[in-house]
Amino acid sequence: MTSALEIRRVDPFDTVEHNLWWQAYAEAKRADMGENALVWTLEESRAEMQQASATTDRRAYVALRDGSVVGSGSLALPLKDNVHSAAVGVTVPLAHRRQGVGSTLLAHIESDAVSAGRTTLRAETAWPAAAPTDGSGEPGIEFARRHGYALALGDLQNRLELPVAAEVIDRLLAEAPCTGYEIRSWVGPVPDEHLAEWAALDALVDTEAPTGELDIEAGSADVDDYRADEAMQAAQGRTSFGTVALDADGSIAAYTQIVVSGDDGNAYQWGTLVRRHDRGHRLGLRVKLENLRMLQQHSPETPRIYTYNAESNAHMLAVNTRLGFEATGRLGELQKRLG
Repeated sequence: MTSALEIRRVDPFDTVEHNLWWQAYAEAKRADMGENALVWTLEESRAEMQQASATTDRRAYVALRDGSVVGSGSLALPLKDNVHSAAVGVTVPLAHRRQGVGSTLLAHIESDAVSAGRTTLRAETAWPAAAPTDGSGEPGIEFARRHGYALALGDLQNRLELPVAAEVIDRLLAEAPCTGYEIRSWVGPVPDEHLAEWAALDALVDTEAPTGELDIEAGSADVDDYRADEAMQAAQGRTSFGTVALDADGSIAAYTQIVVSGDDGNAYQWGTLVRRHDRGHRLGLRVKLENLRMLQQHSPETPRIYTYNAESNAHMLAVNTRLGFEATGRLGELQKRLG
């Protein structure tokens, strides 16, 4: 007879408990994606969970059977924008699947989200690039569908092996002269004089890019909140590389950001956005190339860059293909409406 499950909220300051939570999370992710699994490192996840955030209430959970962790979960409750929604996560190692662990964890987390007044639940699941575009037959998305989650947006996970030859970058730069704009790049926090505009563009990324059926609104552009996020990145050992294109009046017309993990050494492409009235000048390509060149100059040991783009975002995918990115997986952004 199978023993009853206990669901317990994790104290992020309890090293042993958090480590067990992370181990279950990482094992489950790697079971689904193998070498292409993108897993937050132990210390990165610890720093995030320990942060006293004004923008997000983050919670972690473990499922225990006979005192052993057999699954892990998470809940993120936005506090300043999208307060109708919650991000949920359930990860179960292969050896403990099909035993009710995931369903029990999900029910508990959903109950907490409902108690917090949330009416839209969001989740993510990944599957190999060779699998069907809609994830049919893949364990994560089939589990989600059984519990009422629909695929709202499909993304491609892409990887670029570094370094990219200087002549390749130079050839592409020649196609994006961007006359009338000044390029500025830096390593580390956003300079004070650009912070407000940078934060405003960064807050728009999720809604300016293709959103499919996702029920989301633009994020908060509060500069203090952005500085708090930068402080968390520093605690995680991450290094940010930023590039902007400045208009004649000095305002930011386009921005892009790459973040390098201090633990796994990989680089991750974060936001890239061009202001609406500045589009059509190849500014997106220009800032990405300049940022890539800076990354290779300042961090030559970085082995690769990972990025996600909506499969419907043909323009950005074409840019990535020209840079040499290759598809390594798919990500499904899932949604469940409760009201």
